[in-house]
Amino acid sequence: MEKYDYDLESIQEARTLARKGKKAQQELAHYNAEQIDTIIRKMVAAAEENAVILAEMAVEETGFGKIEDKIFKNHHASTELYTFIKDMKTVGVIKDDPDKKLIEIAEPMGLLMGIIPSTNPTSTVIYKAIISIKSRNGIVISPHPSALKATMKAAQLMNDAAVAAGAPDNIVTCISKPSMQATNELMRSAEVALIIATGGAAMVKAAYSVGKPALGVGPGNVPSYIEKTADVQKAVADIIASKTFDNGTICASEQAVIVERGMESQIVAEFQQQGGYFMTADETAKVAEKLFVKGHAMNARLVGRSPQVIAEAAGIKIPEGTKVLLGRQTGVGEGHPLSYEKLTTVLGFYTVEDWEEACELSIELLNNGGVGHSFAIHTQDKELLMKFAEKPVFRILVNTGSTQGGVGASTAISPAFTLGCGTWGGSATSDNVTPEHLINIKRIACGIKEIKNPYAGDCQSTVDSAKSVNKAEVEQLIKELVSFFKESGEP
Repeated sequence: MEKYDYDLESIQEARTLARKGKKAQQELAHYNAEQIDTIIRKMVAAAEENAVILAEMAVEETGFGKIEDKIFKNHHASTELYTFIKDMKTVGVIKDDPDKKLIEIAEPMGLLMGIIPSTNPTSTVIYKAIISIKSRNGIVISPHPSALKATMKAAQLMNDAAVAAGAPDNIVTCISKPSMQATNELMRSAEVALIIATGGAAMVKAAYSVGKPALGVGPGNVPSYIEKTADVQKAVADIIASKTFDNGTICASEQAVIVERGMESQIVAEFQQQGGYFMTADETAKVAEKLFVKGHAMNARLVGRSPQVIAEAAGIKIPEGTKVLLGRQTGVGEGHPLSYEKLTTVLGFYTVEDWEEACELSIELLNNGGVGHSFAIHTQDKELLMKFAEKPVFRILVNTGSTQGGVGASTAISPAFTLGCGTWGGSATSDNVTPEHLINIKRIACGIKEIKNPYAGDCQSTVDSAKSVNKAEVEQLIKELVSFFKESGEP
């Protein structure tokens, strides 16, 4: 049998999965809410039962993060997510207002495409599969090549669990031969109704450029401001716990710490006490040189790595027990490498004179690749907090780690691993994406009042008058033109 080139095989697989997924989704579209809930609960149970093996696979395959934290992410993407969405109305009549004689009915969007990042390969699959099925959609997963095995395993577990609970087969599928050609084929497939893109900025931009609905998320470059009224010990503990969670692979993690000069020595001492290492200028330069490639793109070999791995790669020595590396920065943008997003255990450190300077610096950092995403502040001053509420982000996280706060683990924000950045950050939504973003709403609206246009008579007379005036003006213009040409001798 003739063997086709890899790219052709991957394109054909994408087409086949899209066709199968569409057929499965058309069947699922007729399920009732009780059937859907049964399927979701089975998927959640499967995710919990396999949380450890999936976490181990992800770390072994990619080298990113920590097994224990990936276990928690798998739990958050399943059990915690289910707790939040279980009573969410996504099937049939979701609103009936007898006074307004208005009925709203939820309809599925169809077959979805989920683009999965290598940093969170299993938790993102679990999360996207569950919110898709909850809204009676099917989903085809496009994995990152460096996390193929873990992503495929998670997708297979979700599909098997759904089928075991009564869903049609192929309701959750995954490309096994990943390629840019296959991803492009899926994004442009007639069977795919919506793209949910979680990944690098280039991939998200590509999803929005194909001419069909998409929910993409922008990068996070989260500033964290420790204001003078903050509980310093807790603030530092929150930041370290957040930045070291899965070794900084979540886009909501802090990227820079901003402190006031009057508190600098106290905060530096607290970081050192809790495992932060302040690099010298020379050490900062060496680490920055290794962290980035091709400008400000993260070196994949240092994404989600421990400080020890980063220090060894940079050729510097750090104290035993170091949890996070901090490098002082004096500006934002070119020449200040730690002012960019770093999905690893490295933080930029800034000192300012007061909250007003902190405010200006925060905006600069956000405009340096994180606008629309998240901002963290540690303060007890509610009045000042509202001033920072004006920042160009859609998640303002107060007295908590931005990682846990942004994904809805330590806050009341919706549990999610797709965090919209709104139009400011190039996203179609500013929300944490839930099943409610994946339904169409049909409205049955009865007439509740008779309409008579009170301006109809006056309007007609005005039109007639305008016609008359316009005709006269045209005739006058013609006369003037004829006279002009006669006087000028033109034919």
